[in-house]
Amino acid sequence: MKSVLFFLLCLPLLAEQKPNILFIMSDDHTSQAVGVYNSRLAKLNPTPTIDSIAQEGIIMTNAFCNNAICTPSRAAIMTGQYSAVNGVTTLGGKLDSEHQYLANEMKKAGYQTAVIGKWHLKHRPAAFDYYKVLPGQGKYFNPEFYEGKLGDTKGEKVKMEGHSSDCVADSTLHWFKNIRKKDQAFFLKFHFKAPHDMFEYAPRYESYLADTHIPEPASLWDNKNNGSIATRGYQDELINKIGTSIGRRNHRRNYAKKWAKDPDLSNKQAKSQAYQSYLKAYLRCVKGVDDNLKRVIDYLKAEGLYDNTVIIYTGDQGFMLGEHDYQDKRWAYEESMRMPFIVRYPKTIPAGSASDAIIENVDYPLTMLDYAGVARPKYMQGYSFRSILESGVESENWKKAAYYHYWMHMAHHDNPAHIAIRTKRYKLILFYGAKTDSDQAQTPPAWELYDLSKDPKESNNLYDNPEYQEIINKLKAELKDLRHKYKEDDPKFACNKVIDEFWDYSSEDRQKAIELSHAYKNYKAPLKKKKK
Repeated sequence: MKSVLFFLLCLPLLAEQKPNILFIMSDDHTSQAVGVYNSRLAKLNPTPTIDSIAQEGIIMTNAFCNNAICTPSRAAIMTGQYSAVNGVTTLGGKLDSEHQYLANEMKKAGYQTAVIGKWHLKHRPAAFDYYKVLPGQGKYFNPEFYEGKLGDTKGEKVKMEGHSSDCVADSTLHWFKNIRKKDQAFFLKFHFKAPHDMFEYAPRYESYLADTHIPEPASLWDNKNNGSIATRGYQDELINKIGTSIGRRNHRRNYAKKWAKDPDLSNKQAKSQAYQSYLKAYLRCVKGVDDNLKRVIDYLKAEGLYDNTVIIYTGDQGFMLGEHDYQDKRWAYEESMRMPFIVRYPKTIPAGSASDAIIENVDYPLTMLDYAGVARPKYMQGYSFRSILESGVESENWKKAAYYHYWMHMAHHDNPAHIAIRTKRYKLILFYGAKTDSDQAQTPPAWELYDLSKDPKESNNLYDNPEYQEIINKLKAELKDLRHKYKEDDPKFACNKVIDEFWDYSSEDRQKAIELSHAYKNYKAPLKKKKK
């Protein structure tokens, strides 16, 4: 009788017990390079540790970022807001401690907060109780970190020896062993720099995959009807200028310049050699992430923390691994826009689960806050999908589409600016081809439509197929509604005039796109002034 009474008295305390929350994020780790997503690379077994977490939890197969580039995606996760609202639209974006909302809300909820690894939001993460972060992109070897505590907007520079992934894991284990308060729930953001380019791996992985032929995507060699005048130019006149490449296609920037320098190689040989070399380097970085993650998971198990911790694994966006002969991310195409997203929490999430519910990175902070017992802050635009994680069922009013906007027109990897909507079946993209502060298109605008149920690799642009006109009209209306809802149509963004101009894509618009294609073919970017 006494034991029953004691249990009943303890029930309120058990109900109030908060789970720990561990948010693990790697840079540019795409779903094609996570084993449980069953891509062409799965047979290489690139991520046994991550896969084990997935097998004991849930895999989200339709997780998307709203802007596939490091800083904006990280800002969306920290704020729960789309780029037009949080103000971080490019790599130059900043997020001061007042706007590091996720950390602020977690602290108010009684959590001990920390962030370790790649931060990439300019201002120090001073809203966290503890931070140890790389400055900017950070270095792969012998990296420097800035270490500080709550309210410290400068931090102390600390240099470590070794590979970045090892150093980030070492720092995380140090926090667990020496800084974590054992009587308080923790919220830890554990961020790897790897496998961001240029894919510098620890020397111990040199032999990994050395004698293995990495499977190649079919679109590396035959891009079929992917793209449009926006990505290829009129009659393919811009294929050498738009989208950085694996082979020699893009004259300005391609991986053949680094990994297939021999001028006697044919174009086909150079592309194949560059692909094999860069994929092996990329996967060696992934191997380093997975091995170091195992060290932390083993610690959680040893300390009895594993089953009372909501463990989330993701990348800050996807990444093109040679698909369509493209490098990097930025595109609204599947490999770039999709994020791996895996959650383990055995108390409420059934093992071996999967869901194709559409979720976005703006939803991640709301879901974590939900587990922390925090009601949805009204200033956040995302929504918690905790109920989907636990039941596998979407409510009737759950979102039916993801929104996308890449703002950095023709920067770094020669991607035209574009917007998109992605439902479970369709994707509609408008490449508007203008800088944010310009009301004039620079590269040819065009629309693209993909029926993902029939064409998951996006190899057939259906925009000009009359059978899909009704679908296009419906998707355009939905896209316009989302842009208004997320404040993306604000006239303060001059580029919105270009979006409006080419929205209907009349015969006159198409002719103007052809003229812009001809003009850009002859365009030469001004030389950057050398710093004195």
